[in-house]
Amino acid sequence: MNKPSLKIIDFISEHHVLSLATVNEKKESFSCSVFYVLNEKTLSLIFASDEKTEHMQNISKINMVSASIHFETKEVGTIRGLQIKAEVLKADEEDKKLYLKAFPYARVMPKLQVWKMKILHLKYTDNRLGFGTKEYWERVNA
Repeated sequence: MNKPSLKIIDFISEHHVLSLATVNEKKESFSCSVFYVLNEKTLSLIFASDEKTEHMQNISKINMVSASIHFETKEVGTIRGLQIKAEVLKADEEDKKLYLKAFPYARVMPKLQVWKMKILHLKYTDNRLGFGTKEYWERVNA
């Protein structure tokens, strides 16, 4: 599998909250924030969420999502951010262990439901390398 650059992997790993956007069958959008951990081996973002939430109800019907991770700043020269397209799938035991290692307090959740965002496309912006500098990555053999 092709891998994103180390800059992108490092950026994802430096953060732990992303904004997730879903759409329902009526083409109405919904967004939320979720804690995540990167599974670098599968290039997936692992998160927990109850099936009853609006975003998970949307995902149960349309599992293609978009997400963003950003470095919050007012200094234009230090802006960094990532735009993501992904497919959401049920996480496996390895993913669940990875999530619980990153967020051990999630163990107390009565019915922990863990999901995997299989990253399909990334667009990374890093103004530290020059205003508007972008890097793209696309999963090959999805």
